[in-house]
Amino acid sequence: MTQAASAALASESAAVLRGRILVLLAGAGLSLGGLFIRSIQEANEWQILFWRSLGIVAALLVFIALRSKGRLFQAFRAAGAKSVIAGLCLAAGFTCVIFSITHTTVANTLFMLSAGPFLTAVFSRILLGEDVTRGTWVAILGAAIGIAVMVGEGFVAGDLFGNLMALAAAAGFAGFSIALRSGRGVDMMPATCLAGLFGAIGAAAIIALTGGGFGAPAADIGLCVTYGAVVIGCSLIVFTLGSRHVSATELTLLSLTEVVLGPVWVWLAFSETPSPLTLLGGAILLTAIVGRAATGIKRRRPPIGVV
Repeated sequence: MTQAASAALASESAAVLRGRILVLLAGAGLSLGGLFIRSIQEANEWQILFWRSLGIVAALLVFIALRSKGRLFQAFRAAGAKSVIAGLCLAAGFTCVIFSITHTTVANTLFMLSAGPFLTAVFSRILLGEDVTRGTWVAILGAAIGIAVMVGEGFVAGDLFGNLMALAAAAGFAGFSIALRSGRGVDMMPATCLAGLFGAIGAAAIIALTGGGFGAPAADIGLCVTYGAVVIGCSLIVFTLGSRHVSATELTLLSLTEVVLGPVWVWLAFSETPSPLTLLGGAILLTAIVGRAATGIKRRRPPIGVV
């Protein structure tokens, strides 16, 4: 191997590791969402989605404007149709999660969301031609075992609608990751902004059709906007930056740090002590995620497919 080839391989490996770390951090940021939802007193699901989505749009517009030096239209146009697909998938995923949590147990929601890496592995292989390595499959299995242990004691039949919403959310997040990877040749940051825009439009339409109001206590609106702008907005920025160097399957796998850390923040803020099984499952899941982030850096560059 020539010196130039060795340098290129080292540079690629460093980029992959950096991308994995960014995705881990994005999952950690998203794990704070439970604190905000728990603190909201009166706003309903559609009001939460509407105000939260506005916060996402505001944060992403500022970031994209700064990054593109004010050329917003050009940035959205360059992202193309794949950014629209990614935005629709993410908006659907976020919406379905809210309805899943409010119609079934959190344990059921987490269990169904763990299908995300499996769905991504299958569809990324079909649509992008990305190979799923043995190490990734091992990490997926480890993550599934960890989540099963975490939610096993609380997993019940639950509400069918809530379970279906969680599965739809997993499919939405998988579609978002695949679309980001498919469009990695261009700046896909507008996709995350479009997700917020689609979410706000959808929530506003439902509120109008049902005769509901947009009004909620000022404290609830403030929490929703902050949740969208700071927690989700910043996490999506980091996630999108990392997606350029991480396979679609690993994107959904590594972002499961949200599942690990979510109960920790609730424990610290609301004194809800995690059960021994939750701690054990979280340890297994975290080991699988961090292990995959730190190993197997060398990989074959997959071909770019079409979503």
